Amino acid sequence: MNPHEATLAAVSSVETKYCYRHPDRPTGLSCSECGRPICADCMTPAPVGIRCPEHAGARRQARIRPKPVRRAPGIALATGQAPVTKALIAINVVVYLIEAVQGAGLNAPGGALVDKFLLYGPAVASGGWWRLLTAMFLHASILHIAFNMFALWVIGTPVEQYLGRARYVGLYFVSGLAGSAGALLQTPTTPVLGASGAIFGILGAMLIIEWQATGRLAGNAMTWIVINLAISFAIPNVSWGGHVGGLIGGIVITLAYAGWSSRGRAAYGQLGLTGALGLLVVAAGSIALAYWKVRGLA
Repeated sequence: MNPHEATLAAVSSVETKYCYRHPDRPTGLSCSECGRPICADCMTPAPVGIRCPEHAGARRQARIRPKPVRRAPGIALATGQAPVTKALIAINVVVYLIEAVQGAGLNAPGGALVDKFLLYGPAVASGGWWRLLTAMFLHASILHIAFNMFALWVIGTPVEQYLGRARYVGLYFVSGLAGSAGALLQTPTTPVLGASGAIFGILGAMLIIEWQATGRLAGNAMTWIVINLAISFAIPNVSWGGHVGGLIGGIVITLAYAGWSSRGRAAYGQLGLTGALGLLVVAAGSIALAYWKVRGLA
């Protein structure tokens, strides 16, 4: 095979997928049981991944792997994997290892990296506005990062597959920014670090996705939100403000992705005007709240 043919083969292997029940609907979603492409109206959220109508009730012993539907070339959609979630986990782990080297070991991180990038109101007021974003990549202990990365993998994977990579990246970072604003509103003079605000934003997105798909708010996402918020308020030294801020940010952003309507769908697609507007509103509002809270602390 010459280089030209190899290039054509690589391009042709990336194809637009269409719902197996609605062949006119392009989709980036696929059933976690059988792998068939499904649209937003056919999907059922599961604790890990999503299911097609045939596998929504019970798991089958044998997986069905039909040949993919071949259509005219178009925009390549999701592959059913979660590369952004994996990359975020890898970045968090690498940063934590640097913390451990600079500090006193794996369970006692610290050093210059933490001092420079954690969220601290007076430092933000003195010009360290980058801390609103960088704090979400720092963690205080091995248990802290282990719990957060497990939650990011379990919750983030299906949400990334549902929203698509670009909108998922926007959701993560802007929800983390909203979480930082919430943490400053709660305790502006207490150092805060961790990815929890961004993860709660993903939970907020899952809540809206389940609501749009099933018409009910009382699903898996609501259960996880209630449990984790209860833990946030019950355990001392936990930034519940950051959790609530990230949750609200994720909800607002996902509603914007769906066109601010319960009839809309936040399913895989391009960012769009309303989605970009939602990200901008949440980001600007978070920075404004942070500024209002920390002014005068420097």
